[in-house]
Amino acid sequence: MIVGLLASALAGPASVAPPAHDVRGMTISCPTWGWEWGSEAMAPTLDTLAEVGVNWVSIHPYATIRGDGTVSFRPIDPEAPPDWLTVPIREAHARGQQVLVKPHLAYWGSPFSWRGAIRFDDPGDRERFFRTYQAWVVQLAAATRGADAFAVGTELDGTVSDEAAWRGVIASVRAVHPGHLTYAANWDAYERVGFWGDLDAVGIQAYFPVLEEGQAVTAENLDAGWDRHLARMRAIHQRTGKPVVFTELGYDRTPRAPVEPWSSGGGAPGGEAEQEASLSAALRAIQREPAVVGAFLWKWFPGEVQRGDFRMSDPRLRPLLRQYWNPHVGGASGPPADAGDR
Repeated sequence: MIVGLLASALAGPASVAPPAHDVRGMTISCPTWGWEWGSEAMAPTLDTLAEVGVNWVSIHPYATIRGDGTVSFRPIDPEAPPDWLTVPIREAHARGQQVLVKPHLAYWGSPFSWRGAIRFDDPGDRERFFRTYQAWVVQLAAATRGADAFAVGTELDGTVSDEAAWRGVIASVRAVHPGHLTYAANWDAYERVGFWGDLDAVGIQAYFPVLEEGQAVTAENLDAGWDRHLARMRAIHQRTGKPVVFTELGYDRTPRAPVEPWSSGGGAPGGEAEQEASLSAALRAIQREPAVVGAFLWKWFPGEVQRGDFRMSDPRLRPLLRQYWNPHVGGASGPPADAGDR
């Protein structure tokens, strides 16, 4: 079963033992709707990830959202799930890796600019959203009950004030999925979530800005920037008794990586040093904060496809990942000896 992710959660708020730093995760993304997860490329991709120290992987199945709140999805038979759901779980487990399933709502083509903008003032639209959303995630949770963890939602922070509806979603998912549950809140919204007590971990999409405009990109400044955020995460861990996991963490190759980590470089030249310095600082932050058990990096395509943004599969980044996530250190690897300015 799962190792360490919920060490403090299972012990309760009074636990004095820090959670184990053992989530060295990678999001396996897809250029389409996800058929790639069932392809022959998955097995060698998982082998490559194991070489850099990855012991958790996540996939993010899609449904679509309409302006009236309707969530539309491809029907799945939970008793006969398709290969694109079964293959990643089977192949990861065969390699000793664990799996997080993290549903994403595809908002493109809708009135919403991103998932965090999804909200409903009309009671009918709100009811329709939660009814159809719950139907989707419960079906998906039942179909992936072999996975080790499941996120009940991703960045739907415009809806978290409806705590009763979310508690209903969580209870319905827990009834069909035996794994550990979390919710993936955006970096600026996790303190507004009122239902962490119903879950097993505090999930954060960790695109925290750690430098201000014009501030020098040095290890000292990056560490200080992270320390400000870590203090708040430590507080929510102490208040809820739940470990914190970064359900997403990534940087594109752009000079703005430490200031706007969510920004894409768009393929423009430059930004390698800022990307590497930002990633190194984030991994250092995880290692020194007991409340944070680890992270799922964004992202890696099956078959190591070298296209798009936020590519952790870039050969330039692999030595850095190996330094922090050395699989031979057995659970909690340390920062490299040269983890200074980059």
